[in-house]
Amino acid sequence: MDREATKQKYARERAKRLRPDGNDQYLRLEEQFSDMLDDPYLPVQERAPKTDHVTVAFIGGGFSGLVVGARLAEVGITDYRVIEKGGDFGGTWYWNRYPGAMCDTASMIYMPLLEETSYMPREKYARAPEILEHCARIGKQYNLYDKALFHTRVVELQWDESRSVWQVRTDRGDDFTAQFVAMGTGPLHVPKLPGIPGIDEFQGHAFHTSRWDYDYTGGDAGGALLEKLADKRVALIGTGATAVQCVPHLARACGTFYVCQRTPSSVDARSNEPIDAAWYGEATRESGWQQRWMENFTENLTGIAFEDFVHDGWTDLARRFQEKVLTLPPEQQADPVQMMRAYEDSDFEKMDQIRARVDAVVDDPETAANLKAWYKQLCKRPCFHDEYLQAFNNPSTVLLDTDGKGVERITRNGVVVAGVEYEVDCIIYGTGFLIGTEVSDRCGFETIGRNGVTLTDYWEGGMRTLHGISSHNFPNLFRVQPTQGANFIANVPHNIVESARTIALLLQHATDNGYKVVETTKDAEDAWLEVLSGASLMLGDPTCTPGYYNNEGQPLPEEAKSYVGYPAGAMAFFRYIDEWRNSGRFEGMAFS
Repeated sequence: MDREATKQKYARERAKRLRPDGNDQYLRLEEQFSDMLDDPYLPVQERAPKTDHVTVAFIGGGFSGLVVGARLAEVGITDYRVIEKGGDFGGTWYWNRYPGAMCDTASMIYMPLLEETSYMPREKYARAPEILEHCARIGKQYNLYDKALFHTRVVELQWDESRSVWQVRTDRGDDFTAQFVAMGTGPLHVPKLPGIPGIDEFQGHAFHTSRWDYDYTGGDAGGALLEKLADKRVALIGTGATAVQCVPHLARACGTFYVCQRTPSSVDARSNEPIDAAWYGEATRESGWQQRWMENFTENLTGIAFEDFVHDGWTDLARRFQEKVLTLPPEQQADPVQMMRAYEDSDFEKMDQIRARVDAVVDDPETAANLKAWYKQLCKRPCFHDEYLQAFNNPSTVLLDTDGKGVERITRNGVVVAGVEYEVDCIIYGTGFLIGTEVSDRCGFETIGRNGVTLTDYWEGGMRTLHGISSHNFPNLFRVQPTQGANFIANVPHNIVESARTIALLLQHATDNGYKVVETTKDAEDAWLEVLSGASLMLGDPTCTPGYYNNEGQPLPEEAKSYVGYPAGAMAFFRYIDEWRNSGRFEGMAFS
């Protein structure tokens, strides 16, 4: 391996993909393609608007809403309403039903409340239908369906100082109040399209992967053959984590299948397999097992574990780095410069292996060369799959590599790449979701706190919270998200279950003691931001190829400097917040 030659190659490939418009290159579906947002899975049920009062309203029916609801039920708070824009619980798993969808961290640590529901996942990496079933299982076990409002979007959230309640208004005419509001709207629910010239001219069929049209393709989310595509010419735009999972299914089904690639994903082996019931029973025999598994995974990724329960691509990456550090002389093992070099060396070696795997799997040398990822593994979401690369050996599957430029144009009849028009019957957009935009933009509503201050204005210079959960001037309002907390993105459900415990204990303390208002103090918020000022920013690596991890390669806005986590690391934060909430003092929170 030639370190300098590899770095230069990374830099050249990055330069090809830099665009001055950054996140502005993408289109919101509401602007021109609102029909693509229609729910293809369940019809909207008519109902009368709600004008009542609830103790807790939660915005978002994904893992966050489910786990917070479960934890509140466990402490005796059952007057709980979830507002969800989908037709059922599941969040991103309600929408992402494309063929091949599955979690990319192990089921044992990804699917929440396995212990509480006594459920054993079928495979090491659960498939989307099983995850959606599990969401419904949680909803039923904790009676969360009773007051849920599905196919409903919040349009405004406003604090009423005179009554110490939140006024919640929705697009279904609801206008009700809640003593407490929490939200877990997540980053993966507002679909985006590429701003390709002519995108509105295409006369064939088109849809986004988060609204998969099985009426057109045939098949189902369980992996049945997409039989209606046998005589179709299909183009998939996008080769990220979604494409890696659905490409094998499309390759098996389409008459002709074009994969339009701007940047290849790094695709390591996944080695999925059924979970053995006897092994599972042994692994889960002691109370608290899932918490220990999640913590073990986090400890492995932060370099403090002596045992690896999960054994996957994520922990392999961490283990390789740790082993590389241990090869250094003892006096260099705490030197940040030497540690960074050791990290780079381990990453270069791993990416060389991933690129060598492409050569070993893909028959055509030119196709193999174009499928190789030339960037550090964590510049983009690492992918793991056992069928993606093999799909390009199918004679009906054609890789249209754009050499970093993307599709040039979309015409009435197809896509143009390198000056050549490829006529297609259908375009599938696997182009992901809005991430690098304002929170209110992604949520779709404004939050108006005390004295009329909006969350957008309050966070204008950067995010301001205590523990990533609550903000001054926004009483009785809580968020479930990782930033300014553990900021752990390899297994986001770990953040969710910790936030849910914290929120449940806060609200139990408030309701048991008759408090109407809970609010972070200004001093506590300032002090927490001072703690965070010593943290390293995870985003914005100037050497990375453009993507949502680094603001599409553009300089980070000033407020992005606040998108950090606890300086001592994710596991240290989880231990800190556990002690904070279990002390019963809830330091930094004012109850009245």
